Amino acid sequence: MDWLLKTEPSDYSFQDLVRDKATAWSGVTNPAAVKNIRAMKKGDRVVVYHTGDVRAAVGLATVSSDPRPDPVNPKSAVIDVTAGKALKAPVPLEALKAHPAFSASPLVTIGRLSVVPLTAEQYAFLSP
Repeated sequence: MDWLLKTEPSDYSFQDLVRDKATAWSGVTNPAAVKNIRAMKKGDRVVVYHTGDVRAAVGLATVSSDPRPDPVNPKSAVIDVTAGKALKAPVPLEALKAHPAFSASPLVTIGRLSVVPLTAEQYAFLSP
């Protein structure tokens, strides 16, 4: 399955992930986003999306562990993510909103959701 993970670049950017090579993706508290993390599997593909002032898909990664309980917040879950390549160019939110494949996506309809499932068509658009 394919996913989009949102992060505030001032907290942890895609460049930080590339530098670190891998990280535990934690701190998710929204119940719908936690449900999505619990649905992830090792090997799933990920698009990393910067929020805040940037609001664009910026890089690729891979889920490198199955979900496990978050030791800090028992209501949440954690996965490990391994860095992939940066996108050739960031894909801004405006481009996603304009693309028909994203018309019903939680990325567009539920703007605050930090873990979003992607269809194969959506992933292909973001990672040509």
